[in-house]
Order: sequence, then structure tokens, then C-alpha cells
Amino acid sequence: MPRMAARPSAVLAQLPAGPGVYRFRDAGNRVCYLGRAVNLRRRVASYWGDLRERTHLRRMVDATVRIEALQCDSEPETAWLERTLLAARMPPANRTVGGAEVPVYIRLDDRPDPPVLTVEHDPLGPGLIFGPYLGGARVRLAVSGIRRVWPVHYAGRRLTGATRAMAEIRGVAPSDGVELAVAVTATLRRKRAYVARVSDELLRRREHAARGLAFELAGRIDAEIAAVQWIAADCKTASLRPTAHPVAAWRDGVLVRLTVEDGFVIDWQVRACSERAAADDVVRTPRRWAEFAARNAELAARLRAAESR
Repeated sequence: MPRMAARPSAVLAQLPAGPGVYRFRDAGNRVCYLGRAVNLRRRVASYWGDLRERTHLRRMVDATVRIEALQCDSEPETAWLERTLLAARMPPANRTVGGAEVPVYIRLDDRPDPPVLTVEHDPLGPGLIFGPYLGGARVRLAVSGIRRVWPVHYAGRRLTGATRAMAEIRGVAPSDGVELAVAVTATLRRKRAYVARVSDELLRRREHAARGLAFELAGRIDAEIAAVQWIAADCKTASLRPTAHPVAAWRDGVLVRLTVEDGFVIDWQVRACSERAAADDVVRTPRRWAEFAARNAELAARLRAAESR
């Protein structure tokens, strides 16, 4: 099989301009490198540009004979997929085990007075746990934005002087705690109407701050909006549910099969396969994964076909 450096354009043209993970294989079918991208086509094409002093990447590109990719539905899904794949198996050209971000969780505990909404590193303990999410700083910004719209932390009878004054300014009474906790829970469970309400309200407050020349506050709220969208994005590739099931799809003689363990994708395989041989894995694929698997089987088939051009 000729090296990819001699004929990348036909393969690169098949890559989507959306988020996903990619990997390079050498002539021995070994994975040399795995990465993630906001735009798969642009990111992968960059390796055939000027790599300057990054000699380890240049050697990797020279050894590449095949490009494989999985297209994801969101950047958080892409980040989780890269993390779990790298944690399971570290290719030689990669240098960071498990990606850059740290996994965190959001805890809503309505037992204290007032209720608390916090970012935690441990999913165990009292209250409702949401997540996991990647990136502690980003998730803290999301919690800040949610608390700005649903100020559950002001709905208590044992407030100090300063927080009692803020509760009065915000129009929050102790009896609002249950209603606000319900709204926070629905937002963290990605209920569209509640996520949209948070986003719309934060947009309104950002515009109000900008009109008042409070540009630092406007910038902070803008970051909160992006962070809320990050945690609200659907993320099949990471779950607290301890599931283990096949995820597979077949297209034009190519089978794509993902290995899911404890709710996380830890590997994927791409191989030539007859439709009959693929049938058992395909039929057992959960409905939630069917479109994702079918889309990526189609992508894999296009990439394989482009190799011979």
C-alpha cells in the first residue's frame, strides 16, 4: 500500500467539515496518531502543510498509509471520544494520555438551606449528580450561567446579610427553592425548553451589559453562554450509565464497529466485511446509536474508496 503523503487530496476531500476524531495508520496497520478536530477536513489537511520543527509529526505523516475518522455530533462528544480512545491505547506519536481536559460533575443538593449547585471531581455523594463533563473551568462557567438565571442558591431561610440582600434584589423567596431546583435539574438533563430559556436570558443580560458599557461583564456572560451550550450538547460517547453493547454499521463492504464499555467508547475498528457477516452486530446496535454508526460507516466506505484513486 503506497504511503498517504503521495496521494492525500482524494482522501482529504471525503472528510467532513464538522467535528470528530481522526487517526493515521502505517503500513503495518498500526495506529500512529489520534487526534480531534472542530473541522476534520481542515485539521487533517494541515498535516500535509508546513510542520516546521515538529519532526515527530513529519515522520508520522511520512509513515501514514491510511486515514480513518469518526464524525461526531458536537465538540463535547468529540472531546470525550478522543479522551477515552487515548486512555485505552496511546499511539506512539501522541504525547498526552487521555486528552487535556479533566472530567468533572455537577452536583445539585437541595438538602442544605439554601440548596447548593457545585462542580465536583467525585460522582459519589448526596444530591443529584450530572455529567461527566470535560473541563473544570468551562463547567464552572456553565454553573455560573445557570445560577445567574435560576438563582437556587438564594432560595433559603438561613441566608447571611449580604446574600439575603441579593435574594431580595433578585426577587427570590425561600419558597422558590423547589421550583428553581426543578428548573436547574431540567436544564442539566438537557431539556430543550429549559436550555433555551437559560441561553435566551443570558443573551438578554449580555446585551444589557454591553449597552451599559459593562464590557467585562458582557464578556463573562458570553463565556457562560458558550459553556452552557458545551454541557447541554448531546454526548453519546460518555455516560454515567454502565452500558456495554456493540455499535456497528455496514456500508459498501466496510464495517465500522465501536467498542463501548462502562458507557464510554474505548475503541473502533474499520474492516472489509460482507453484509451478512456484519448483520449480527448491526442488528444489536441501540437505536440511539444507529444514525451515528450509519453515518460513520458511510464515511469509512468513502475513505476506503478514495484510497485507490
